[in-house]
Amino acid sequence: MCIVYLVAFLFGLTAEQCSSELIEDSSQSFMERMNTGKTSFIYFGNHVNPTIELFMEQLEMSADALEDYGISVVKVNCSKDPIANYCTGEKLITKAHLFRGSEVLRSFDIDTVFDVNAIVSHVLFSVLFNEVRYVHTPAELLRVESAAKQNSDIVVGHIPVLGLPEHRALMEAAFVYGTKYQFVQTTGSLVLRHMGVVDSSSSQARLWFLHCKGVSRQSDPCPSIPMRKPLKTINIHTFLQLMEAPLVTEAVVDPSEVDVVHIHLSVPVLYLFSQPQTQHLDMATAQTLALQLHGEVGVVLIHRDSPNVKTPLKYNAAYRLPQEDVKYFTLNSAEEVMKLFKEELVQEHKIEDEEGNEEHWSDLDILDDEVSESVYRDRDHMQDLESVTELRSDTFQSTVTQNDITVVLFYFKWDAVCMAFIQSYIEVADALEGVSGVELAAVDCGEWTDICGDQNVTSFPTVMIYRPMAAAQPYRGMLGTKSLYRFILLSLVSSPSHLSSSAEVMSFLEGDMYNKHVYLSAVRVLGLFNSMQDTGVTSFEEAARLLRGETILGLFAHKEAEQWVEGLSVNLPALLVSHGPGVPYKVYSISSSSSPTDHVSLIKQVELDHFPELTVENLPWYLELGKPLLLLFIGKEDSTESTKSLAEIKRPLSSGQLDSFLPCWIHLGRTPVGRSILEKYLGFVPPLPALVISKLRTGGEVFLFPPERPLMAKNILQWIHDVEHAQEQPAGLIPDGKRGPPVPFFDFLAIMDQEAPTYAAQRGPKMKNGGREGNREQKHEAPDQKQTPYPSPNPQAPRQHSEL
Repeated sequence: MCIVYLVAFLFGLTAEQCSSELIEDSSQSFMERMNTGKTSFIYFGNHVNPTIELFMEQLEMSADALEDYGISVVKVNCSKDPIANYCTGEKLITKAHLFRGSEVLRSFDIDTVFDVNAIVSHVLFSVLFNEVRYVHTPAELLRVESAAKQNSDIVVGHIPVLGLPEHRALMEAAFVYGTKYQFVQTTGSLVLRHMGVVDSSSSQARLWFLHCKGVSRQSDPCPSIPMRKPLKTINIHTFLQLMEAPLVTEAVVDPSEVDVVHIHLSVPVLYLFSQPQTQHLDMATAQTLALQLHGEVGVVLIHRDSPNVKTPLKYNAAYRLPQEDVKYFTLNSAEEVMKLFKEELVQEHKIEDEEGNEEHWSDLDILDDEVSESVYRDRDHMQDLESVTELRSDTFQSTVTQNDITVVLFYFKWDAVCMAFIQSYIEVADALEGVSGVELAAVDCGEWTDICGDQNVTSFPTVMIYRPMAAAQPYRGMLGTKSLYRFILLSLVSSPSHLSSSAEVMSFLEGDMYNKHVYLSAVRVLGLFNSMQDTGVTSFEEAARLLRGETILGLFAHKEAEQWVEGLSVNLPALLVSHGPGVPYKVYSISSSSSPTDHVSLIKQVELDHFPELTVENLPWYLELGKPLLLLFIGKEDSTESTKSLAEIKRPLSSGQLDSFLPCWIHLGRTPVGRSILEKYLGFVPPLPALVISKLRTGGEVFLFPPERPLMAKNILQWIHDVEHAQEQPAGLIPDGKRGPPVPFFDFLAIMDQEAPTYAAQRGPKMKNGGREGNREQKHEAPDQKQTPYPSPNPQAPRQHSEL
């Protein structure tokens, strides 16, 4: 191992013990650098905004760190030196490139290499790409173990989030120790469970040492030792040194004179004294304890038959903590040793964790719901309701009748979801400022209970749309800015739009009427009837009223309507559905006797896309179909590969070969939560585009299309056939969605009873016989009834809170 790299690894010093500087290349020096064959991390830019300025500061800091590993950090000012191929394009200032000579090893978004830790970790991981193995599944890790047996030991690091200090520490260790050990990195939960971690959802970085070098038989596992300290540079170095130390060191002198590596590494040492007549038994005890304390405590076996051992016979053990003297004691059992050191080590780890956490929240600060927690932590930031009209009993009726549309939010100030949604509601009000005929208002139902009772509002938050001379319409969409904003603008569109000629129908479907609202929705649904006297017209108009704000609907009740179904096996009345210009229309028969709710159900179903892009907003509608998902995940950037993958899935879709599935796709750029979904499905993120089958309703199995096979229609159909005939193994399972609160509820009544018995007893009214009957007594009379320390919540309320 190079001593310069080791010193840099441990103390952050350069080879010359001085700081280096960020290099600025001209066109000439850049070309010379390309011919050296050396590794360089280069950023090309032409102007600096606040975001870039922050990145440049981190880039300069990384220059000092990467210089220790022989990697130059360079910037090129494209305004002065416009280098071809790198100083052009829209993404000029958002990319940094890693070169080896003139070859680009990898390009990074500056959002990925956001600080010095992220820069160093990602650059070193790319440089060490062939040395550091990346595994997704236990099977891949076992293959690495199999190759390492009799050859080298393995260091396995689990890094939940790339680019953080733990990732940097692991990569720096790999750079220094990579020739000695096989390094393995993983980010998924499957490997965690394989390594024995019960809570695989933990966000803690972890490290294990696998002793594979001494394993001769392929059937034998590699013994693994976890590093129990935080994943920091100095802790990794100490841990690896301990893994090289003997499991048990034998000595023939007193403990104070024993010199072992553990003392120099500030690690506790346990000394056991061996008698000649029990030497084999003592060695077995020492080895057992050493295995249990491996990586945290050194074990020394001292032979008493040596004349150099002066320790009194009444002691059979001793221990030494870092920077302390040796302490002697009489050992009665191995459990005493484990208890002693576990208490010391737990206290030591607790101190390290507290030092590493700049912001610490106690359990009392964490409420039983993520929304509640968020609102609680932002409790000092009051919402500005200036753009929203606050209604009272004397202003409610006049306000909701004077505008084309009045949107009213009914809320409680003490409800966490209400307070979280108010910010989105204010954003919608600000966005609609200046739109004529629209007013956003709010009612605090904690103060104006009469209004909320009169409007039959029973869940919170509730949004209602009011129009003059019309019944109030509830908003049933997502509680977010984008969804509510779209709903309100769509509510301004007549529903249905009455069309009087085929020319107006064409305008509604593809022309000027279409273009006027295309930014809100590309789908148009048209009801076709022979005349306004058709008995089904009234029902269709009522359905259109119910769907106002959700769908753009038209009504063409005219003798010319027959022309729009001519040549199709459909008779009037009918629904014509358009998904935009250039897309063939879909036509569906409807009955004149259908009810408005029948029409609503049919319209919601037919307006769904046959190969949709899934978003947070539309996902519930597609899940209601109950079909297994054939789901394609594509990357943040629209690439040729993604386009080809989409086209390959469309080919069997058009022939009906995928009717038993819901083919769909997620764009990780527009829907970033898709990455979390993919990782939850598989435990890792495979190369993109990635195709999976998700059987949500039949066991939750997830199947991954083999990444090594070309994503072509025939391969996809063969893979689906294998999945349906149980010839493919699941790649993962959809995790159980059940979750409890992060901390237990407090039974305050029980606590009060402990302090003052019977003080907190809940008592009822006096009975006729003069006795009293209370809740405590009722518990004994009805033992099968579940008791709670709180009053039962309103069964109609959509959210129930137990915190006081």
